[in-house]
Amino acid sequence: MNNNGKQPTMKDVARLAGVSLGTVSKVFNGIPVGDEYKSKVEAAAKALGYQVNVYARGLRANKTRTVAVILPNVINPFFSNMADYCCRRLSERGYRMLLATTSFDPHTEQACVDMVQQNKVDGIIAITYNPDLEVNEDIPFVIIDRKFNSNVTCISSDNYTGGQLAAEKLIEKGCKNLLFIGISSHVPGEADKRSIGFEAYCNAHSVKCTVHKVWDEDGIDEIFSFLEKSISKNKFKYDGIFCATDALAVQTIDYLSKASISVPDDVQIIGYDGIKIFGLDKYPCSTIEQPLEQMAITAVDVLLGDKDSNHPALICLPVEYHDGGTTK
Repeated sequence: MNNNGKQPTMKDVARLAGVSLGTVSKVFNGIPVGDEYKSKVEAAAKALGYQVNVYARGLRANKTRTVAVILPNVINPFFSNMADYCCRRLSERGYRMLLATTSFDPHTEQACVDMVQQNKVDGIIAITYNPDLEVNEDIPFVIIDRKFNSNVTCISSDNYTGGQLAAEKLIEKGCKNLLFIGISSHVPGEADKRSIGFEAYCNAHSVKCTVHKVWDEDGIDEIFSFLEKSISKNKFKYDGIFCATDALAVQTIDYLSKASISVPDDVQIIGYDGIKIFGLDKYPCSTIEQPLEQMAITAVDVLLGDKDSNHPALICLPVEYHDGGTTK
């Protein structure tokens, strides 16, 4: 506060520092000035408690240095890790993150997009399940894991190769009757390629393979029902399972354990995502790890890059297998 009890202004800073208003403006906008002048301005601003209104300045310049990240939720470790990595990269690039969650609801997704557009964000990064999402063409937009249209870059892990890698590892470890299980959205996405790659590798190597996918609305109970039907006289029909996500793998392991089916002795299981327990260097299951940090970095860099750059419609990043104790 200044002596009148009002918020200090740039004029107050200039007066206390003994410099011109133009010099103060240059310092606050990162324009080079002499070290002595810069020190005087910074000391005066600190003494007065003056803070630059970055948002107001951004509106005047038509750039708020704010990016919206729209995710289904931050309960799922995949989404929360993605939010964290996006926030870190944006901070490194001098931007702030505005986070919104949608609970997988298409109407909420559109409402979030409308809201952040009204807040004049400089771009949007989203995981969306709304094929009819309307985004202003003037706002840079990058999507993760789901193609939007040919003009919007999608960042994804190499799901097809990930499916092949899961099949390769299970076969290497002696499995002869393989199963893929997954819960799918009605909106096609890159994750659908996990089962395609898995099945293709099994067929190419003449290994028996079953693909069992259910829709979101059927949920985990339908998966459990299928698993129950695959147990006869305390023996499980399959000796290797590839689950579409680590979360599904953990639920499957728990269900089979309660049915006295031992993992990995009776059946080996591989998930997909590579989420570590409590952020520690430990996986809840053997897994195909997505490069989440690199996906976030790529999404941010593409979003903030030159608008005239010719980015491909799909950028696939490599995956890796990690042993989490649910394979032999």
